[in-house]
Amino acid sequence: MSETAIGAPAAAERRRAGRRSNRAVFWIAVAVTLLWLFPFYYALVTIFKTGQEYTAGGPLALPASTAPVVANILEAWRRTHMLVGMGNSLLYGVVGAGLAVFVAALASYGLTRLDYRGRSYWFLLIFSGTIFPFQIYLIPLFQGFARTGLLDSRLGMILVYTAICVPFPTLVLKNFMSQIPRDLDEAARMDGCSEWRIFRSIILPNSRGPMIAVFLLQFNWIWNDLIFSMVLTLDESKRSIMNSLMVFQGNYAGTTPNLVVTATLLASVPTLVIFFLLRRYFMQGLALQTSD
Repeated sequence: MSETAIGAPAAAERRRAGRRSNRAVFWIAVAVTLLWLFPFYYALVTIFKTGQEYTAGGPLALPASTAPVVANILEAWRRTHMLVGMGNSLLYGVVGAGLAVFVAALASYGLTRLDYRGRSYWFLLIFSGTIFPFQIYLIPLFQGFARTGLLDSRLGMILVYTAICVPFPTLVLKNFMSQIPRDLDEAARMDGCSEWRIFRSIILPNSRGPMIAVFLLQFNWIWNDLIFSMVLTLDESKRSIMNSLMVFQGNYAGTTPNLVVTATLLASVPTLVIFFLLRRYFMQGLALQTSD
């Protein structure tokens, strides 16, 4: 019997085994997708129900009509003081993440473009802020803010978020800026450019993609933060949106879970809008980091 005749059944068996493996992977992917979509189904059917319908029909039952969604949105908006919470979170996120990314860009420029001793130690010092859990900072921050008048202030929250968000962008931008040819710096210095001019005119334009990518990540983290806002803000007018949702849930979740879900979905809208507006730059930044 020839080798070709012997190998044909083996090749056919391998193809059948490959098809079985592909089917198994497909059904596993379907199951994982359904599990991932389950919370979205729950949220969507809940916002179209009244409190009585939610209790009577069960949380997963389809709503009788879509009419209650408008009343749920208006009621959730009013009870959570959502405009104030969103405004505070937007301020904390844009200013805090923006300042953090700018400071990280300055630090990354110094770590990658300037020659001095101990650069690696300075980087370790900056990145050491991510080693410890954030909870250990709460008591020192609370006591320090109480003594300096920063407790329950928007300035204090911006300073906290800026400091916390510096290390990760520094790591990302340091890795990216190290790939930019240093010949550009030398040519600019020969033309009489200062370090600030090199940073502003050469490094920043070439780092726009990664900077926007890390800005979106840090903005999203600040927007979803609860622990610092809960500890460092007492006045309702200074609360972040997540803090407002926590207070709202504690007061009303037992009787009107449909309003809690509606308020939660409303609170996620600004982050989705910002992501879609900047998604092109975000994907460019991720592509640059992957290629590096």
